Amino acid sequence: MIRLFSHKIKSMRAVVVSDKSTLNTFHQIPKLIYADDKNYIAHIKQDIDKVFDPAKNKLYKEGGKSQRWIFYNASDKLIGRVAAFVNPKVAYSDAQPTGGMGFFESVDDQKAANFILDTAKEWLMAQGMEAMDGPINFGERNQFWGCLTKNFTAPNSYGMNYNPPYYPALLENYGFQTYFEQYLYKRNARDLPQPIFMRRHEQFVANPDIRISNIEGKDLAQVAEDFRKVYNGAWGGNQNFKELTPSAASKIVNSLKPVIDRKIIVFAYFKDEPIAFYVNIPELNEIFCYLDGDLNLWGKMVFLYHKWRKTPRTLVGIVFGVVKEWQRFGAEGAMIKFMSDQIHAGKVKYTKTVLQWIGDFNPKMLKVADNLGGERYRELKTYRYLFDRNKPFERYPVLE
Repeated sequence: MIRLFSHKIKSMRAVVVSDKSTLNTFHQIPKLIYADDKNYIAHIKQDIDKVFDPAKNKLYKEGGKSQRWIFYNASDKLIGRVAAFVNPKVAYSDAQPTGGMGFFESVDDQKAANFILDTAKEWLMAQGMEAMDGPINFGERNQFWGCLTKNFTAPNSYGMNYNPPYYPALLENYGFQTYFEQYLYKRNARDLPQPIFMRRHEQFVANPDIRISNIEGKDLAQVAEDFRKVYNGAWGGNQNFKELTPSAASKIVNSLKPVIDRKIIVFAYFKDEPIAFYVNIPELNEIFCYLDGDLNLWGKMVFLYHKWRKTPRTLVGIVFGVVKEWQRFGAEGAMIKFMSDQIHAGKVKYTKTVLQWIGDFNPKMLKVADNLGGERYRELKTYRYLFDRNKPFERYPVLE
């Protein structure tokens, strides 16, 4: 059993999130940190709660552990929050057991930040960890991952971390080092890909057995199966990627049902076999900016209203996937060209495209984003802190 504790140092105190009152305070702290930041859009608290719900996060069933704290100063004023967790899928994957630190918020004070981070570190050490990564999520990398280091003057994309400009210094002064960098790209949705992609597109679609389409009118069970085939053909068995099962693929597609726009999820087929996908969703923060971080009954009504109005004008590219034998033939550009044609024909109303973060360890996808004419407009970092300060530090390995 994880020991709950509250420890003190120099009049600061840490309080474990253990009931409704402390949980509510945990969710309120960002509103204090970002009270004067017009660009800040609160994460949906129900999304965060799912991360720490053993009934909804399967990592707990696999041996995962987590703990959350809120922090006060000597005057009993809130100064921050943090979560620490052990993800069994990655913590014991090599000779250096590594835990995670996330949902970090702190006032602009190094002593306060050090106390907050020490609390997470000490808990992780008690779990047998030798390092901690952060700020990260207790789960998948598509949400709540990284510390913003560039572009603090635009609203954050849904699920992407946003923080004040002083956060990188707090983390680096504590001793965190850059494990990998994360880049977000944006482009005008009407723009065509760069000439190299256009040439490959023409060659690609000249094959009479090639077909590109969105998923309008398709059964979601078939969409899930097509997604699974492309995913496994592109990444299955590679470093850090396991084969996607039919049930897992179905779960992914079903999770998109509340926000899905069938016109902006695109597949390429060869003789009716899926060989590539380009999965987009509407920019949900263009709706969630009206919700104040709470998808309660009123929030759901507001969400449905803006979904009906088709409020979002930005589409977010979640992922490209191309099976190995079809890579470098222009499938990415062909799917981008398909979307551009749909926009020019007035079939979809989006004006901008955002590509979710791509790590600096993935040079192939960075090249794709550059060749598609994307502008690198936002940068984040995932940090790592080694508990043994004399141990050599190594960055995240580059994907082959």
